[in-house]
Amino acid sequence: MALLHFDKPIIMNLKKIRRLMRKYGLICPIRRADPYRKMLRENLLDKTPPNVLDRRFREFGPRRVLLTDITYIPLRNGQFCYLSTIKDAYTKEILSYQISPNLKEQFVLDTFRRLILIHGRELTKETLVHSDQGVHYRAKKFDEMMGDHNFIRSMSRKATCWDNAPQESFYGHMKDEIGNKIIKCSTFQQISKVIIDYMKYYNYHRYQWDLAKLSPAEYYEYSTTGIYPLPKGNNKNQE
Repeated sequence: MALLHFDKPIIMNLKKIRRLMRKYGLICPIRRADPYRKMLRENLLDKTPPNVLDRRFREFGPRRVLLTDITYIPLRNGQFCYLSTIKDAYTKEILSYQISPNLKEQFVLDTFRRLILIHGRELTKETLVHSDQGVHYRAKKFDEMMGDHNFIRSMSRKATCWDNAPQESFYGHMKDEIGNKIIKCSTFQQISKVIIDYMKYYNYHRYQWDLAKLSPAEYYEYSTTGIYPLPKGNNKNQE
């Protein structure tokens, strides 16, 4: 193309140009598109679901509002891994999660398959799944999965992180609390162990004031049974 724009246009076969470039060591760098994102964009929904939740995170009780998102976790070797989670907005419990070395659509679908496997009986047709407008959540396969399980869809407004604030907050707290361990990880196996250990700690041993001094898993049991697990007199802050 450049040769054709000379004052005296030069018409030269493309193969000859490539041969001359190899001879003189000339390189034309090309920024290639991310194949995962390209495949996802080709299968996006025509219409984005509305923000049905409207930040009413704790108005509907346990297992009624599920928040989901993806976060990037840097490794010591300069690479990244990716964490997909599903959080109960009422009890703050992480119901399912998947760690992946790439951003393929499959690991988000696997997060929900694990949710159904472990917590399927606790979910109803009134369960709402809220996410941001990331390509994984606008993919047709993801929408089909939501429809197959009769979940209500909801999405944050564009560039409005507050619409999914509890999920964003979880990632922030997690990285603050285990950041010193994350920076030491240089392999996928190492970071996986760190995250698995944290998830167990968070669900069963990270007590929170606004959960009546209970852990997320304890608070779910308290919310569904009415039985407060701590000694009498310690439930003054219960909701």
